[in-house]
Amino acid sequence: MMMLISRLSRRCYCTSVHQPWLFLGLGNPGDKYNGTRHNIGFEMIDVFAESVGIQMNSLNFKAIMGQGLVGDVPVILAKPQTYMNLSGESSGPLAAYYKLPLNRVLVVHDDTQLPCGVLRLQEKGGHGCHNGLKSVMHHFRGNKEFARLRIGIGKPPGQMDPKAFLLQKFSMQARERIDGALAEGVEALKLVLDKDFGESWRLFNVEQKYKHLRQHTIIAP
Repeated sequence: MMMLISRLSRRCYCTSVHQPWLFLGLGNPGDKYNGTRHNIGFEMIDVFAESVGIQMNSLNFKAIMGQGLVGDVPVILAKPQTYMNLSGESSGPLAAYYKLPLNRVLVVHDDTQLPCGVLRLQEKGGHGCHNGLKSVMHHFRGNKEFARLRIGIGKPPGQMDPKAFLLQKFSMQARERIDGALAEGVEALKLVLDKDFGESWRLFNVEQKYKHLRQHTIIAP
C-alpha cells in the first residue's frame, strides 16, 4: 500500500509547480457515528472530494484517503480512522511522509463555539478543548501553525452533557443549515487552494459572521 501511494504521489505531483495541500477531516469511524455533530469534518471531506472528482478509495496511515489535482494544485484528502481523540496518530505520520510543512496542512473540525452552520477559516490557533485537535497538535510536536476550517455546530442546550450533544445527529432544521454550510465549505477550501491567508480569508469570515447575524441561531433540542 505504501508503494501504491508513493507511485500515485509521483504521478500526480511531479508535473505540478505547487506544493501539495493536506486536508484532514476529523471524526469517528463507524456507521453509528454517521451524521453526528462530531463527524462534520468527515462530511466536509466527502462533499469536497465529490465536488472535485477525487475518489476516497485508499486506506493508509490509519486514514481513508484520496488524492488528485484541483486545477493545478495537488491535494491529499484524509479522514483518520483512529477515533477522534487519537486523530494525531494518523495526521502526524501523514504530514511527515509527504514532507509537508504545517502551513500546507488544514484540519476541518466541528466547533461548539460557533453558531450552527457558521464557518471560519483560521490560519493557526490552539485546540479550544477539542480533543481531536489536541491529538493532532501533540503529534505535530506541539506546533499549532496549521490552518483550520471550523464548522459551527452550536452549543449544547441547557444542562445537556456536551459529549452526548456531540454524538447526536442534527435536528431537521439544523441539518438544513449544515447542508448549506457544507456547500459553502467547498468554496472555502477552494479559496485556500487559490489564495494564501490574507484578505480573501478575512472577507470570507466577515461574510460568515454577517450570515449569522441575518439568521436566528439554531439551538438543537
